[in-house]
Amino acid sequence: MKEIKLTMKEKTAYGLGDLGNGLMFQFAQLFLLKFYTDVLQIPAYWGGLIFLIAKFFDAIIDTSVGAYVDSRKKISKRGKFRPYILYGSFFLGLSTIACFVSPNLNETGRIICAFVTYNIMGFFYSVVNIPYGSLASVMTMDSGDRTSLAASRNLTGQLAALLTGAAVIPLVAMFTTPAMGYLSTVAVFAILGVISQLLCYAGTTENIHATVPRQKGDGWKSIKDLLTNKPFLILSVYTILSVGSMFLKMGIQLYYFQYVLGQEGLVSIVSVLSALSIIPAVIFATPLVNRIGKKNVAIIGMTGFTIAELINYFFTGHSIVSYLVVNTFSYMFLGFSNTVAFAFVNDIIEYSQLKTGIRSEGIIYSGYSFIRKIAQGVAGFIPGLALTMVGYVANKPQTSSTLSGISMVYFLIPAIASIVSCVIFFFGYSLTDEKHDEIVKELQAQENAKSAQKKSSEIEPITDLNNQPATDISLAGNINSK
Repeated sequence: MKEIKLTMKEKTAYGLGDLGNGLMFQFAQLFLLKFYTDVLQIPAYWGGLIFLIAKFFDAIIDTSVGAYVDSRKKISKRGKFRPYILYGSFFLGLSTIACFVSPNLNETGRIICAFVTYNIMGFFYSVVNIPYGSLASVMTMDSGDRTSLAASRNLTGQLAALLTGAAVIPLVAMFTTPAMGYLSTVAVFAILGVISQLLCYAGTTENIHATVPRQKGDGWKSIKDLLTNKPFLILSVYTILSVGSMFLKMGIQLYYFQYVLGQEGLVSIVSVLSALSIIPAVIFATPLVNRIGKKNVAIIGMTGFTIAELINYFFTGHSIVSYLVVNTFSYMFLGFSNTVAFAFVNDIIEYSQLKTGIRSEGIIYSGYSFIRKIAQGVAGFIPGLALTMVGYVANKPQTSSTLSGISMVYFLIPAIASIVSCVIFFFGYSLTDEKHDEIVKELQAQENAKSAQKKSSEIEPITDLNNQPATDISLAGNINSK
């Protein structure tokens, strides 16, 4: 299946799936903590704790969804993964809207309501996102096309971040109360998200199918394999540090803009610049991968991101213009790293298949999603905890020590975590593109051998009228002629 090349239409359709995910997920990631503290009047600590607990719950659900999808023996004509996008998107939209409902309850009731609605949203996000992420691995085995698919979803993910970052605050401000503003705005974004996911379903095709029937116990065998799968374990550590850094910045940025820079509306400008900064990654990621490999692209991206964050923390972060310039370069480097991140997971699927004889797209991708959720949960908890520790008081002027603490969480902690991730990935990750090509060739050779053996076993010997083998007829003829 290495020869399958995807069209631009298919790549674009695949990217629309992440646009739909992002319009809902990014909305919650960027504004839900702010909604909790300023509209629901939930203490920042409780808001962060809700994120932390919910992400661990999501991680468990991810693994369960992946195992269930892989265990299904009866696959419909729509495919193994696409039906979940088709049907799950509606429930994801409704549950996202429910997260921004403002119930007339006491503080305990509001905390419980926030916890329940966010976990329901997380459940349906797993139902849609795990099959969506796994879908790329069955569309093609070509390394370049897989990078293009990752670039497509990264671009549309950034577009979702742009739309949410640039439009949400102005739209919310158009309503008489923030509560009504958030609820109305999230409803619009959820509807657009569902439509985008349906377009993804309609425009993609599953081209690669497992030829070996699933056996009882294969799911557990695949899960156990992840615990000893070195490329997966190294990628997991890298992801916890790198993705955690990104989501930590997202969780704290509104507070940095409002209280350190004094420009809460700066989120719109930053979102636009961040979306534009991803364009170089979309254009050059695939050529760079073909030239120097995904691993080197990822390391260069995270190193550049680290340097930019340190420059902003020590020198330029308190001046709006210089901050915007350096931050744009920071996100440009991050774009290269994020673009190739999901392509690594698809490579590990073939690595595991060669190692175990089982192709488990759902379990492996859900395992990776499990790791990302852990990173997001920790990154979502740290801002709430840090704000409490540095003395943050909602809707009040902040002390100098509080402002300094916000700057440290926004710049310095992500920079330190990112450089550690680079070191670990450089020395520990061994599944290069060249090695993956060898694995694909070996899998194809095994498949060709099985096909040849199957065809050979299906050929029946030619017989005469007395049901004697053809070789007997030939021998008999020779005897008679003599």
